Amino acid sequence: MKTASAQAGRRKRFDRVVAVMHADMYRFATWLSRDPAIAEDVVQEAMLRAWKSLDALRDDSAAKQWLLTIVRRENARYFERKRLETVDIDNLTASQSAMLAETDDAQLDEVRKAIFRLDDDYREPLVLQVLMGYSTEEIADLMDIRQGAVLTRLHRARNKLKDVFESEELRNRD
Repeated sequence: MKTASAQAGRRKRFDRVVAVMHADMYRFATWLSRDPAIAEDVVQEAMLRAWKSLDALRDDSAAKQWLLTIVRRENARYFERKRLETVDIDNLTASQSAMLAETDDAQLDEVRKAIFRLDDDYREPLVLQVLMGYSTEEIADLMDIRQGAVLTRLHRARNKLKDVFESEELRNRD
């Protein structure tokens, strides 16, 4: 059994290394799950798992990647356990529109919708790079794939987004 001072030290480390990453964990979980409520559950489970395995984190500077890996795995576990009703993002109600973090910027709204329509294999590395600021090497480590695969997925994701906006532009011209 751990002493009170050891527990206090562990709690301080957790607060310093893990708790400060809560917003990033939530943002990543929201993009993965496409649902803020599910993201909250995923992050809560990830925080519990991080607390339980805090001693496994040997280098505090690697905490962000370690935590996002936990979030990614918890998200997968969540969807393995539950069969959820799917929602067509074109038909969201006002209360569900928070899933897209809507603003009054119509162009930004269209980009978000297009990103949400991407397959998970393309959306995840794109979100990690563009929104979370990860390098392709870090994304490869996080997703447990080769760096070349990350580059391919990023290239295809951008091409898919480009195709969406070019076809939209053509429709608007007609």
